[in-house]
Amino acid sequence: MKYLLSSAIVALAVSASYGAGAAEVTLIAPGGIRAAVEQMIPAFEKKTGHKVKATFGSGNGTKAQVAKGDPFDVPIVQPPYPEVVASGNVVAASETPLASVAVGVAVRPGTPHPKIATAEDVKQLFLSAKSISYPDPAGGAAAGVSMNETLKKLGIAEQMKAKIKLAQGGAGAMKMLADGQVDIGLTFVSEIITEPGVEVVGALPASISTPTRLVGFIGAHAKDPAAAKELVNYLSSADAAKVYRERGMQPGR
Repeated sequence: MKYLLSSAIVALAVSASYGAGAAEVTLIAPGGIRAAVEQMIPAFEKKTGHKVKATFGSGNGTKAQVAKGDPFDVPIVQPPYPEVVASGNVVAASETPLASVAVGVAVRPGTPHPKIATAEDVKQLFLSAKSISYPDPAGGAAAGVSMNETLKKLGIAEQMKAKIKLAQGGAGAMKMLADGQVDIGLTFVSEIITEPGVEVVGALPASISTPTRLVGFIGAHAKDPAAAKELVNYLSSADAAKVYRERGMQPGR
């Protein structure tokens, strides 16, 4: 009985000690990295005892929230972000490359995969399509902003206007494709592979579509800077690199 009581006391002490060092870490990030981060959160929580409360939004919307001072312990943003650093709401020296992700082409399963190896391939694909979908850039979606630039580089922005169906985020663009509303869907590869009823053809050539980088910071007003640093370190670790690759991304390190 005495042994059982002693064991219980030790267990309670260990539990109390473990809980005392645990923190809730708030994170904000663009949707392009969502699937990877959500996959990693349970492993991070198990390893550290901390809990992660994550918020996801558009690329430009995320930067705007951080710049105006919405409190997050770990902001993940995409370049350029002078307004984020200038705001003083992140620790500039904590800037950590996490991953990069390219805009990809998606089709419905069973549909022939078009050639997209060159800029000319992509140009002909878009011109021959009856319709395409991608995230609405007006909402700050980085993939949508990137697609607008791609169409300009290809010199077909005006020709494509009548064929474009803008969607609410990458998931919306993929749903349009899966439902048969469009022939081709475009968003970040990391978002395509998470959606049902569509499949990835591949990433657009870098010559017409620069991959979007994602960078993590420690928030300047983090409740527990040490816990925030642990999360940033984990999201840039070798274990994280494996997850990024699984999710169609390239590790930042």
